Amino acid sequence: MLEILKIANCSEKYIKVSDGVSLHITDKGTGQPVVLLPGLPMSDEIFKFTYDVLVANGYRAIGITLRGFGKSDSASHYNINLHAKDLHMVLLALELENVVLAGYSYGGSIAAYFVARYQPKSVKQLILISANVPSYVQRENYPYGLKKDTFNQIISFSQTNLKEMVNVYGPLFQLEESFMPLSIGNWITAINLQATQKAVTQGLIILRELDLRPLLSHIEIPTTIFHDKNDKTVPFDLAEQTLLGIRDAKLVIFDQGGHWFIFTEIERFNKELLKAIAK
Repeated sequence: MLEILKIANCSEKYIKVSDGVSLHITDKGTGQPVVLLPGLPMSDEIFKFTYDVLVANGYRAIGITLRGFGKSDSASHYNINLHAKDLHMVLLALELENVVLAGYSYGGSIAAYFVARYQPKSVKQLILISANVPSYVQRENYPYGLKKDTFNQIISFSQTNLKEMVNVYGPLFQLEESFMPLSIGNWITAINLQATQKAVTQGLIILRELDLRPLLSHIEIPTTIFHDKNDKTVPFDLAEQTLLGIRDAKLVIFDQGGHWFIFTEIERFNKELLKAIAK
């Protein structure tokens, strides 16, 4: 039986997706639902600059925090299909139809997998934002993304230096205050620090193993790809490969903000999001 527990703030709730695991949900407004999935190791709080814009334009804004991150419960194991099943349970619990599903970074991988693998009738549009799709790691006949050895080093780093890893000003992301103001960067880092070490490491392993190239042709709903051509975290080449793999997909190119344009170019991001949804 699906269980929804509302908390003091009427826009927040917890949805039980399996025994012992409930996910934190932000649910604001009415109208066509726009479901937002955050990146790793973030929570749905990162979309706080977008929720009210969606609501003001007549949409229902729903953010889902994945298990192991933010205020959601942790779990004994993690895999891409489990995240997809959790997403399915939330859509079912909230009785959503005509959904626009948008995923940022790692959330984009889950969104793309969910649509391609399950082809849910409730989802009518897909938006991939700086997504690790189709494969984040280089493979045979696929020279895009990160080298496997490099990615294995990141996985090892997550196991021994998690606090440094999730710090946006740390050695992994190497952002500077001139690029990401302290007020924003420290806020993102504080959200990242809520993630469990296991969820982060297992999430990275999921990205290392995930290859969606055979599944992209199964995505048959309108799809829009948002990506910055200067993204150093998820290279722009991946967006181009995704564009080739999904029939009639559209690409919206950003040129400032790199992997972080949803924060540094928030006005344009919200504008393009509304434009994509309207189409």
